[in-house]
Amino acid sequence: MIIYNAKDWLGALRHFHTSYVIRILLRRVLLVGAYGALVTFIDQHRVNIDLPIDGTFFSLLGILLSLLLVFRTNTAYDRFWEGRRQWGMLVNYSRNFAVMMDAILLDSDRENRQFFARALSNFAVALKGHLRTGVNITELEETGGNDRKALAQSKHVPSRIAALLMRRLQKLKQQRVLTDGDLITIRTYHQAFLDITGSCERIKNTPIPFSYSFFIKLFITLYLLLMPLVLVETYAYFTVLATILAAYALLGVEMIGDEIEEPFGLDCNDLPLNQISQTIRRNMHEILMSELPVAQQTQLEGEYQKVN
Repeated sequence: MIIYNAKDWLGALRHFHTSYVIRILLRRVLLVGAYGALVTFIDQHRVNIDLPIDGTFFSLLGILLSLLLVFRTNTAYDRFWEGRRQWGMLVNYSRNFAVMMDAILLDSDRENRQFFARALSNFAVALKGHLRTGVNITELEETGGNDRKALAQSKHVPSRIAALLMRRLQKLKQQRVLTDGDLITIRTYHQAFLDITGSCERIKNTPIPFSYSFFIKLFITLYLLLMPLVLVETYAYFTVLATILAAYALLGVEMIGDEIEEPFGLDCNDLPLNQISQTIRRNMHEILMSELPVAQQTQLEGEYQKVN
């Protein structure tokens, strides 16, 4: 995700070239501008173009298209914000889980403190990979008993980590480290992990219907193809500028919607899952007073430098 200060106009504009969407958008806008210039040249020097479509009807089409784009963008942003909300909840529940275990476990119980710090960290990192191209097992910390090797064979790594957490909780209850009341409270946080996973999978696996996306793209294409033909008689060569501005606005809004409707990807405007998962990792080790491995400290420093 691009980090910027919304109040700094010039600073925000400096990120203009960093967005992949903007670069693709400019190419398409130039293509539309070239089409507008060709239509204008033909009208001014070859054949008089006169379509039986007046400006009023064309304006009504523009209003209809604007309403569709507003709905399209709101739908895409709802998916983006829901994804961010779920990951915000994961941060909160992870901290609550860790604080609860910190209060229950003895300071001298290094084994269990280390297990929960690493397992809770692994869940966030595994969920990030699960929502993207796949879980990178080397990013996970070893929790004991070659668990990382077993996780590599799992088809749903986050669920397996959640199962390992529950196993350890049941073991602590049998050892009378946890009371029934403690286990009931912790189960609320544990269940939230799986609920968050399911919600993120729902966003990822349920894209906006193809027919709806196709209809808007087709409408925009036809609108931009008609625009120079309708405006050229009145505006002459200024039609090229009007076509470019309209293409920049319409295509830009649609492309932004395409990008943010999949919030868990690797595009520059997608959610910063790397930073969030590493923040959870740092918090888990701090709360449970477990030393963070040197390799993970280096990775956290790298993520911090990316943000700053």
